[in-house]
Amino acid sequence: MRCLGRRVLALCLLLCCAFAQADVVKVRAYDDIIESGVLKVAMYENFPPYSYLQDGRPRGVDVELAGKLAEGLGLDLQILWVTPDETLDDDLRNFIWKGHYLRSGVLADVMLRVPYDREFSYKRNELGELINELVVMFGPYQRERWQAAYDDRRIDAVPSVAIFQYHPIGVEVDSVPSFYLSSVFEGRLAKNAHHYPTVQEAFAAMRRGEVDATMAMRGEIEWLLAQAGDSHLKLAENAYPNMGKQVWDLGMAVHESNRQLAYALEEVLETLIQDGDMEKLYAGYGLHYELPGLYQDVERDVAGH
Repeated sequence: MRCLGRRVLALCLLLCCAFAQADVVKVRAYDDIIESGVLKVAMYENFPPYSYLQDGRPRGVDVELAGKLAEGLGLDLQILWVTPDETLDDDLRNFIWKGHYLRSGVLADVMLRVPYDREFSYKRNELGELINELVVMFGPYQRERWQAAYDDRRIDAVPSVAIFQYHPIGVEVDSVPSFYLSSVFEGRLAKNAHHYPTVQEAFAAMRRGEVDATMAMRGEIEWLLAQAGDSHLKLAENAYPNMGKQVWDLGMAVHESNRQLAYALEEVLETLIQDGDMEKLYAGYGLHYELPGLYQDVERDVAGH
């Protein structure tokens, strides 16, 4: 019996070791990536105009950018579609440093549309530990901001968000615009903030006349305006008082052990920005391209000299 017990224990230990080894996800080193001939890029699924499927083919600004980054390194592109988890920290864990059990631990080499923000990069948990210590965030490639659009057949202009005390506006449920319009001015806009499952549905509601305006990220709004082709739908030029962060830069993320890949990607990206390729890429989707702060600072330094 003792012998049998020892055998069972040994078998359990072997199985535990096997499972532990199966959970270890290997981050591909830069040389291994180059040798493979493929760059694995994580990007959000069903997120137009940035990354989505159209007629079964990947489309969007981030898809095309990823293709150019891969080409700049002499590699083919492989897309890993990200279904958003509860937080961005979860997404980075699932695709950059740990992996997800449903995908057999497959990691991306780089992830796009990650905030390029010092405060986020050095965010700590309740124990004071860095949440994203295994992630390097780098390569800002776009400045994003919040944007409203309106139908001039129902609103003459939008000088201030205060106008939505009298006009209904559509927003995506559980989004920043949703929370903002429900709380600003002591909640006086809340009754006119209509919530929809997606930005596209909020915009469609404006076209149907259910609401007079809609609000989302500028890229989303500009793309929907370009798709609609209706001269009566216009961009608002108002500010958003008491909103907090209204403008932010977006970049990329790699595992902290893969800084060589980050340097190589930054070099390709810088050429795309300086040669005007990024501006053309965005224009192809009807979007205005705004330089991230890092490159705006460089332009000001050059102009100052």
